[in-house]
Amino acid sequence: MRLAGRVAAVAEELLRRKKFVSPLDVMTGLGWLSGRVVESWEQGRTPRLDQVAAVPAERMTEAVELLHEWAEERGLAPSEVDYIAATRDRRALAFSGNDDKRYRTHWTDPALPAARREKVLERQRKVPDLVVIQPDKHWYCSQCQDTGDFHFLEDERPLCLGCADMDHLVFLPSGDTALTRRARKASGLAAVVVRWDKSRKRFQRRGLLVERGALDVAEEQCFADEELRERRKVRDRERRAAQDVEFQAAFALRIAELFPRLAIDRAKAIAEHAGTRSSGRVGRSAAGQALDEDAVTLAVVAAIRHEETEYDAMLMAGVARAEARERIRDDIERVLAQWRAP
Repeated sequence: MRLAGRVAAVAEELLRRKKFVSPLDVMTGLGWLSGRVVESWEQGRTPRLDQVAAVPAERMTEAVELLHEWAEERGLAPSEVDYIAATRDRRALAFSGNDDKRYRTHWTDPALPAARREKVLERQRKVPDLVVIQPDKHWYCSQCQDTGDFHFLEDERPLCLGCADMDHLVFLPSGDTALTRRARKASGLAAVVVRWDKSRKRFQRRGLLVERGALDVAEEQCFADEELRERRKVRDRERRAAQDVEFQAAFALRIAELFPRLAIDRAKAIAEHAGTRSSGRVGRSAAGQALDEDAVTLAVVAAIRHEETEYDAMLMAGVARAEARERIRDDIERVLAQWRAP
């Protein structure tokens, strides 16, 4: 069968099954791209998709042109979709070395009811999840040389959760679908946790990193379940065991000294978060243990960033980390000034 016929056959099946057609799905359907190759590209580990396809770039371009001709003949509705990498900087993904607009054009059945069509378009535009790895061997952060239970890969280099701006998240293991769904929905920033399965030779999902407040909300919603009540008791016992009460009290007093307009309950919450044992957060650093002014201020800034601004929402919406931080810089300074005011 000639290429035009193969493209049409794959596109027809995709339209029947998914109600929309994309060049990426057609390339996969033709057997030119494997799921593993696409996943590597989406994770930002492959600069351009046409460099790892099973056919030359010219052949991919030809298939895309044929798809556009087929879609226009069918009267399908075009929409342009941004492809964002599941990386900390949320960079744009590249299909080729040329203009990628035609690769980013999706085609939808115009006969779909308006509400159904909007759902299809919303699914197409969904920003990919951030992915954090639970390593099976020892590792060190490429920025601070620290280590921990999880790391985030950026340009093939591991980052600890602190350097990746995710150290305020807590781990929710897989296993309870309702709890996971509710926690994910309530969390402004979240990341999927995976671990390499040697026998299956692929990454397996192990759970989520979510905001503690979101987990608390989700557990309250599921509280009628006896098993979840027991889970919360265990988690609370573990949390109490991890707290260094004396140090956190001193840290809270130091915060209150530097920021006299900050409510004492809020200062205690920041101190508890920053000073939790084995967390790798600034409160456990040598400077934090010494109650150094810069270290204490960094802990307060982190709390403002994640709780007083739209920073987490920006990251989830695909805004690059550096740009997001620049946008909230004035907001942070304003809050610091309010809390410092005598």
